[in-house]
Amino acid sequence: MYAIIKTGGKQFKVEEGQEIFVEKLDGESGDTVTFGEVLFVGGDSTVVGSPFIEGASVEAVIEKQGRGKKVTTYKYRRRKDSHNKQGHRQPYTKVTIKSIKSN
Repeated sequence: MYAIIKTGGKQFKVEEGQEIFVEKLDGESGDTVTFGEVLFVGGDSTVVGSPFIEGASVEAVIEKQGRGKKVTTYKYRRRKDSHNKQGHRQPYTKVTIKSIKSN
């Protein structure tokens, strides 16, 4: 059984036991989080939401909070003696899917 959920402005196809990296969520390591915006549930029977499925949810456990690899931006203007170097590390949350509940 699998589901398509929406979190952090992105959509993820998830299965039980799968580990995914999502945009930062509130909570500590070991906390349980529930995703209520389920778009699709597939498996033995298929359920499609419009846009979400009523009463469906996906439960996950937070494994860790972290920050991604550094992305460096460099802006350079030729002949102007002007440049700007900036780095960014996007925060993320690693979760493990525990159960998929559907009607």
